[in-house]
Amino acid sequence: MSHPSPDSSAVPLSVLDLSPIPSGSTPAQAVRNTVDLARRAEEAGYARYWLAEHHLATGVAGISPALLIQLVAAATERIRVGAGAVQLGHRTPLSVVEEFGLLDALFPGRIDLGLGRSGFRKPGAAGAAPPPPPKPRQVADRWTPEGLLIPAPFDISSLIGSPLLTRYIQLVQFPGADLPEYRDQVDQIQALIRGDYRTPEGLEAHALPGEGADLQLWILGSSAGASAQAAGALGLPFGANYHVSPAAVLEAVEAYRKAFVPSDVLDRPHVLVSADVVVAEDDATARHLASPYGLWVHSIRSGRGAIPFPTPEEAAAHEWTDVERGLVDDRIRTQFTGSPQTVAAKLRVLQQATGADELLVTTITHDHQDRVRSLTLLADEWHH
Repeated sequence: MSHPSPDSSAVPLSVLDLSPIPSGSTPAQAVRNTVDLARRAEEAGYARYWLAEHHLATGVAGISPALLIQLVAAATERIRVGAGAVQLGHRTPLSVVEEFGLLDALFPGRIDLGLGRSGFRKPGAAGAAPPPPPKPRQVADRWTPEGLLIPAPFDISSLIGSPLLTRYIQLVQFPGADLPEYRDQVDQIQALIRGDYRTPEGLEAHALPGEGADLQLWILGSSAGASAQAAGALGLPFGANYHVSPAAVLEAVEAYRKAFVPSDVLDRPHVLVSADVVVAEDDATARHLASPYGLWVHSIRSGRGAIPFPTPEEAAAHEWTDVERGLVDDRIRTQFTGSPQTVAAKLRVLQQATGADELLVTTITHDHQDRVRSLTLLADEWHH
């Protein structure tokens, strides 16, 4: 299906930060690095700075988007700051609106509220997505006409029931928690912000701070499922996830556009697409800096949780098996690494293939200054 594609040279670039903890470092230093990187991103001309939410990972300090947003917004002046994304699998709409209403009160007109389903809803529970209908499964890589790699889908069945997932559900959700449908949660958040929320019994409820907050609401998703459908039906902007789920990015964007209904927020679909990038002065240096990425992704996909990000030397010492490589192959081959010119060209392909209105880049290297340099080099190339 064709869709209007904005001029790639006019597409804004933004940053997603997981607040990674390098091997040998500490969570406190990771948070300081996040604040510094945000300042540099603002200086370089990035449009947004989003903070992720992850739990039970020894290598990621980004556990509370709201807390990190407060730190980043206080340390910057103009850049929009937001969540990419708040996980609704273990939060109530009221808690989200109150937190982000407070942030808007402190930093009016600068806060983005990105909402995610969270991939850890118990199968079969209320709020869990229904199983997708059977369809032929892509078993080989393919390339779009623009030249974007769409790898064969990663099979997540090995992670279902993993010890990490079990611990996660036990620790972030109350026993027997009855999760609402995702769309209902988003509806409640919007109603609380508008100030017209009613309980099922017809009673009013008001979130202060939160009611009337000038928040930009986003729905983020990794598939053509509940998130893309909700974003489209509600006429909200949608963030599609190429950096984690590259196989599904085109389906997610197309499902969103197909479901889109104009709203008071948007009169046409608005899509942001993420990518994992590492930029250096030349291709070889960038590949060296990015070399630990596979080992880090493997720690996540093997069910252990993200490890502290290794050095290139630590990564080089790892002896890979074929099974291990199979767990990370799609992510490694869809990471954009290279010189500013190389990565900018790959991002333009991603933008053209998806028709993205905005692009979101995330960068992880062991050395913080290499991350700073990566974002700075890319911004200089993109904007000039």
